[in-house]
Amino acid sequence: MVGFSIIFPLFPDMLDHYLFLEESMEGGILSKFVIWVREFGYDSLLGNPSFRLETVIFGGVLGSLYAALQFFFAPIWGGLSDRYGRKPILLITLTGTAIGYFLWIMAGDFWLLLLSRVIGGMAGGNISVATAAIADVTTREKRSKGMAFVGIAFGLGFVLGPALGGIASQWDWSNSELVFFGMHKFSAAATISFGLALINLLWLSVGFTETLANEKRSQSTSFLPAVCKIGEVTSPDARRTCMTYLLYMVSFSGMEFTLTFLAVERFSFSPKDLGEMFLLIGGTLILVQGFVVRRFVGRMGERNMAHLGIVIGVVAFLVISYAQSYFWFYPGLVLMSSGVALISPTLTALTSLSSKDSEQGINLGIFRSCGSIARSIGPLSAGMIYFTYGSSIAYLVGAIWLVFPAVVLFSVTQSAGSRSLRSAH
Repeated sequence: MVGFSIIFPLFPDMLDHYLFLEESMEGGILSKFVIWVREFGYDSLLGNPSFRLETVIFGGVLGSLYAALQFFFAPIWGGLSDRYGRKPILLITLTGTAIGYFLWIMAGDFWLLLLSRVIGGMAGGNISVATAAIADVTTREKRSKGMAFVGIAFGLGFVLGPALGGIASQWDWSNSELVFFGMHKFSAAATISFGLALINLLWLSVGFTETLANEKRSQSTSFLPAVCKIGEVTSPDARRTCMTYLLYMVSFSGMEFTLTFLAVERFSFSPKDLGEMFLLIGGTLILVQGFVVRRFVGRMGERNMAHLGIVIGVVAFLVISYAQSYFWFYPGLVLMSSGVALISPTLTALTSLSSKDSEQGINLGIFRSCGSIARSIGPLSAGMIYFTYGSSIAYLVGAIWLVFPAVVLFSVTQSAGSRSLRSAH
């Protein structure tokens, strides 16, 4: 997660860099896109000609491509891990991740950057395999607490990754002899991501023990995309939690993507400032998942805690929508981080608890794919609303949208964790 999130504070500058590069070379797909956007006169809508609205939209397209690939591949990797074990599939996907980062190091032009994102998206299903491994080694009573540890790891990634990205943004290798090898302004950040991927791959090779016993493995593997597999989920509760996650992540991923642009637009944040912003977000994720979720999920139940997270998310969207000063912006970030910290591990646990042992990988892969398809819809949709109507309206729409996952979550009959606790006595 550290390597993955390094790019977050770099995204606005990185897209502007490739736009400028193609414009200086008299054309390319990015410059054609800019011309298309400007023909519609969108630059005048926010009254800020220095703000690159086309960057917001194209960033949404690039982010959506990455998520769409995860959507198709996550359940495939999850299904393969149900049949062949977690470790070999994790080795394959992490190798793909490392290759993607290596290409990013040398991405002196946009097409190589695009290829690196494609490979990274295809290999991005390792998260579903990792959560399935957590399910393998935790009891049903402690499943939510186990998933909270995954959330804590994500939070640490949000703390360290963007901070490293902000620091690495100050190291420009394009002005050295390394430019001959395709090095560019962001190669330092890409090198850190690549190095972390290699360390992860080495640790997995020598230090990770297979978690899925042979007798619990599936005897068949389907290569259908996730959209065709949702109907194969036998548990109604698992299907509903997947749908809840999809609807929630449409709104959250749109906010997550546009947040850096909002910070630049309203407060003129630099990459270093954005790194500090993600430091606050990650720190909140760690505290809430490490203390609140692990301490209180047994009392509240997964469904109730997820509902609380959605309510907090609505408040966060409204606060950020109208925040014109740090006094409101930072509390809005804390609320937003707290909401997702409550939702992600509890919905993951609900899906896992509602699945058979032989279906953990595939069902959690479908669950993650629902998040991925949401991430392919959310950034692009939010970007369109953002540059057409402005940031305040975009975040207001996000708050209203959260009503839909809240309604679907009510249809989950009861907390799976509470049900398993009762059956244990």
